[in-house]
Amino acid sequence: MIAGIKKIFSIHELRTKIFFTFIMLAICRIGASIPVPGINIEAAEAVFRKATGGGQNLFQLMDMFSGGAFARMTVVALGVMPYISASIIMQLLVAVVPSLQREIKENASLGRKKVAKWTRLLTIGLAFFQSWIFARYAFRINESTPGIIVGQIADVKIFNVPWLFYLTMVLTMSTGTIFLMWIGEQISDKGIGNGISLIITIGILSSFPSMIGSIINQLNLESQEVGELTISSILILLVVFVLIIIGTILVIQGQRKIPIQYARRGIVREGSVEGGSSYIPLKINYAGVIPVIFASSFLMFPATIAQWLGRNSFIGRFVNYLTPGSIFYTLLYVSLILFFTFFWTSTQFHPEQIASDMKKNGAFIPGIRQGKPTQDFLESTMGKITLIGGVFLSIIAILPVLVSKILGIDQRVSYFFGGTSLLILVGVILDTYKQIESHLIMRRYQGFMKKRGF
Repeated sequence: MIAGIKKIFSIHELRTKIFFTFIMLAICRIGASIPVPGINIEAAEAVFRKATGGGQNLFQLMDMFSGGAFARMTVVALGVMPYISASIIMQLLVAVVPSLQREIKENASLGRKKVAKWTRLLTIGLAFFQSWIFARYAFRINESTPGIIVGQIADVKIFNVPWLFYLTMVLTMSTGTIFLMWIGEQISDKGIGNGISLIITIGILSSFPSMIGSIINQLNLESQEVGELTISSILILLVVFVLIIIGTILVIQGQRKIPIQYARRGIVREGSVEGGSSYIPLKINYAGVIPVIFASSFLMFPATIAQWLGRNSFIGRFVNYLTPGSIFYTLLYVSLILFFTFFWTSTQFHPEQIASDMKKNGAFIPGIRQGKPTQDFLESTMGKITLIGGVFLSIIAILPVLVSKILGIDQRVSYFFGGTSLLILVGVILDTYKQIESHLIMRRYQGFMKKRGF
């Protein structure tokens, strides 16, 4: 492994990409410490902790994804959630609008550019909308708990509307989200890839020190009295932690190999070769951790609206049921993970194209005729393994809830060391590893980890 690290930094291009990625992520963390003009960070964070009641809810998850920026009302408080929401909407539109599908099939490059353009524009619109709601919420809680907003800004009103504060909040937070979106695209283009996912990952990792401190406090080591956490519960949590890591790796890396043969040639151009045979690798979880990110973002969006429309509104009463750990939330979360797993796979995996290419190259699956039967076989097989992958992904995601309920562990601790956050961390790390591995292989290196033969 040490030799692999030396190889990484011996390649100028790869070294430059890694340093560029680190710099961009560091800038993101700096933005998480800069408050919106007129906001008192300490007072805002204290009110947020009091409002959430110390329990786990959707706002705690939003704060975790933004690396604590949400609670402190900083310039990047919205994080990349508006971008993810916009991506979900655009992916759904591509799936249901025939003209977009046709344009992408006819000219994939131009079609992707058009979808990316509309995603950016939609992100700007959602960022303005969510930041405006955030501004209303901040002003309302400032009236009941003065000190969050500086008086000089809050007192500037026209028709009893604090227009200066609203304008400052909306422009600053929207600019922060657009800036994060730009950084994510720069990391994807000039860095090691997975820009948006890495921004979410660095936000989750930034809460690691505070979570360790919280665990130490809950152990109550300085007193002889039993704390909220015990050594046995920590050990069980660590076992779950290891199991989730192993399970995530197996689900993301696992694949079913469909053997193929060539009628007119013995040389294999696609797939891998093992003992003279080739195969089509069908991933058990084709979508990776994208369903988890999409499902979490989908659940967070109504919460951002309901909190500021009021608890007595229809959406407010609906969101009251969306408490992580509740039966309704768990069922909805699992359903969304399964939906986005199948949805993302259907948009990225094209069995008709694979079947057509196989027929052109004289390739066939043993026992399956070329053409439509091959397409039907690939669709059926991918559907079965996608269901298995989605179910395993859902089990891993809700496992911390079960552990928290059984052992009585604080859900904030269990959610950090398992479930959503850990799934994203492991998935993004695996994707980043593959990106680095591909650079090494292109340079004719063996790879980051040595492969030993038997």
